[in-house]
Amino acid sequence: MSLKFRIGVILGLTLAGGRMLAQLGTEVKERPVIPVSGETKTGSGPELLGNGLQGERIQLYHIQESDVLEVSFTFAPEFDQNVTVQPDGFVTMKAAGRMRLAGQTLPQITDEIEMAYAGTLNRPGVNVVLKDFLKPYFLVAGEVGHPGRYELRGETTLFQAITVAGGLTERSRHSQVVLFRQYSPESVEARVFDLKKMLRTRQLGEDPRLRSGDMLFVPQNFFSKISRIVPKSSLGFYTSGGTF
Repeated sequence: MSLKFRIGVILGLTLAGGRMLAQLGTEVKERPVIPVSGETKTGSGPELLGNGLQGERIQLYHIQESDVLEVSFTFAPEFDQNVTVQPDGFVTMKAAGRMRLAGQTLPQITDEIEMAYAGTLNRPGVNVVLKDFLKPYFLVAGEVGHPGRYELRGETTLFQAITVAGGLTERSRHSQVVLFRQYSPESVEARVFDLKKMLRTRQLGEDPRLRSGDMLFVPQNFFSKISRIVPKSSLGFYTSGGTF
């Protein structure tokens, strides 16, 4: 059997099979093309996974007051310097003067510094590194073992924060723990949490996660406000049934 005859038989069987599927009403679909790793459906590059059709984008850090930046020049190391962002958002650069950097990302700052030195250096070759920044923190005040400011590391809940601050004192009113949170530049949100109820019912799912800048306040209970020396004429106030 010659090669041409074999090829003819194979083609004939293929065409006959296609006509048979069409007569039976079978729909032949193309196999889906799976993008290679790191390529999007449009071939435009990596696609981040996340909720929503567009995926989640990683938010870059924006420079704030008191941040320390290390600025180095590849081809002009004599201009290398460390600068601290002042309360007005400005820094002072060698041979470039004052520049406002607060609110910008590191790539934006790099481009701005290169433009500022373009008239002084032929090839600035700027590299900017964040050396120090304001660490996330929370504050605990009132009836806890060690009131103060604490660094916020990872996910920390209200109950965990109070534990870090030394726990509740005997004089605390743990049914009315107040969480103060910055709501806007002009206002603060205050929420009251019944920590006693959460512990009694073991429903720690209601234990809120803290954000940087949050402040917790644990007030005194009623009895801790009673003076050690009470006038005898005032005892009726404390013993009357309506008081409690």
